[in-house]
This record gives sequence, structure tokens and C-alpha cells, in this order.
Amino acid sequence: MAEVLVLVDHAGGKIRKATAELLTIARRLGEPSAVYIGPNAETAQVTLAKYGAHKVYVYDAPDALEYLVAPQAEILASVVEKASPLAVLIPSNSAGKEIAARLGIRTESGVITDAVDVVAGAEGVETTQSVFAGSYTVKATVTKGSAIVAVKPNSVAIEPAPAAGAVEKIDITLSDAAKAAKITESKPKESTGRPELTEAKIVVSGGRGTGGDFGPVEEFADSLGAAVGASRAAVDAGWYPHSNQVGQTGKQVSPQLYVAAGISGAIQHRAGMQTSKTIVAINKDEEAPIFELVDFGVVGDLFTVLPQATEVVKKAKG
Repeated sequence: MAEVLVLVDHAGGKIRKATAELLTIARRLGEPSAVYIGPNAETAQVTLAKYGAHKVYVYDAPDALEYLVAPQAEILASVVEKASPLAVLIPSNSAGKEIAARLGIRTESGVITDAVDVVAGAEGVETTQSVFAGSYTVKATVTKGSAIVAVKPNSVAIEPAPAAGAVEKIDITLSDAAKAAKITESKPKESTGRPELTEAKIVVSGGRGTGGDFGPVEEFADSLGAAVGASRAAVDAGWYPHSNQVGQTGKQVSPQLYVAAGISGAIQHRAGMQTSKTIVAINKDEEAPIFELVDFGVVGDLFTVLPQATEVVKKAKG
């Protein structure tokens, strides 16, 4: 059975949900192997084995994460050269897409980003993408080298499948070129108690219709255990941090449930959320473009609708 590599996304050894999703996808294609870069591999190995990693390639040198993404691409390339995998699956975030591009150049392999589905096709690894700001859904197949695929979070339900998780150390000396950009300072993001936007199963976003008051949006999100997003208009107005922007120039999300409150539905925003499984919109304008996209729409004032919805959710929880 062909080997399929998964680049592990973690925080100090704690595996992020996107990695478990990629291991689930990898089992459709062949035999999953994880590539872990950084310290605390012992902690991660147990979780990786739980979700199907037959092998865990580990690079734990102290300098592994002191630089930007170039070293990770170099380390991955060394594993690809050794293992000749059918595919390499990478989380489709800003760092992951750059790693995929660098890896494609190093290994002379085809690269596909922002995939929302990956299966074994008649001609190799076949992916599904939403392109041109979501106007089209396309299927693509890599025709050269190992298929390098960056997959959006929440594209698949996680399924445990215990495997050996045998550890194999990666022996490589990083080149000087890979160390050209060093991280000089980092600090943890201030915790809000809410899930990470790109990994959340539920996202509640606010737009121009909030008038800068995100209170009802945040209260409804907290009642659902959801992440909070914002449209570009809200971010540009300084009402909410740029890190929470959903859209073509912000973060692309694909939750099980997406609630858009006071968002008109310009194509820039739609490009970042329309692969969500279920979409609900609340807007006073019954002709707002967002209603063309939704599964459920409420024509009304978000300052009236959201508090009522929050109360219903809280009562349902007891």
C-alpha cells in the first residue's frame, strides 16, 4: 500500500484538529505516515497513532521552529525523497500553503491548495476545490510527482483508527538558505475562550449591519460554543481585529454551521465561507446577495433576532 505523508500541525506537541482530519483522509489513499517537526514528539506520537499514523517521522532538533517555513519544506522534501509517497497532505493555512509551494518546487511535484475533498481517483489522487471566489467547483488530479495537497480544515469528520505510530528520526542538516529568515520574537495569542476560527465547527460572523456593536454576535457565538468572524467592511472600519476576517483576503472557513449577521454577501466574503455545510443569514435587506447562498435566511434586525436566538439556545441547554 502506498505511503501518504501528513505534515503535523501542533502547538508544543498538542495536535491540532486539522491533523487528525488529514490522517483520516490519508487512510482513503494509502498508508498514513505523520511528519512531526519540533519538540515534544513523545506527547504527539500517542495521538498520531490513535488517528492512524503507521509511522511518525520526527525532526526534533532545537532549531526546527526558530525560522519561518523554509526549514519545514526542506525537512519534508528529505522525507519525500526517501519514502516516495503517493501524496503529501498539508493544512491549508497561510504557512501550509507556502510550505506546499516550496515542497512542490523542491520535489518537482504538482501542488493543489484549498482542497475540500481528497479521494483516490482512476488517475491518482483526485481533489475537489471551490474556485473563482466560489463560482465553480472543480476536480483536479496531480499528474507529476507526489501529489502535494493543502486541505481546508473541517473538510472531513475525524475517525480514529489506531495504528503502530512507530517513530523514525529524520537525519538532516538544514541548509543556510533555509535559515535566511529567523523568528526574533513570538508571543501567544490572547485567549478569548472561543475555538480557533479556521478549526471551529460553528462560526458566527458580523458585518456592516452591526454598526460596530459585536455584542449580540459574540453572545450568540458563546451560547453555541462558536468562533466569531467578521466581514472585511467590519474589519476595515476598525470594529473587529483583522485576524477574525472571513473572506478572500482574510481567512477561509468551512464549518458545519456558518451564521452571517448583518453581512450583505459581497463576493469577497462569500469566497471565504461558502463551502460551509449549513449557512444561515440574518439581514434587514431581503434582497441582500447573501440570501442567494444560504440554507436558511431571516429577514430582520440582528439586534432583535440574535438575542432571541441566544435565549432559545440557553434554554435548550437547560
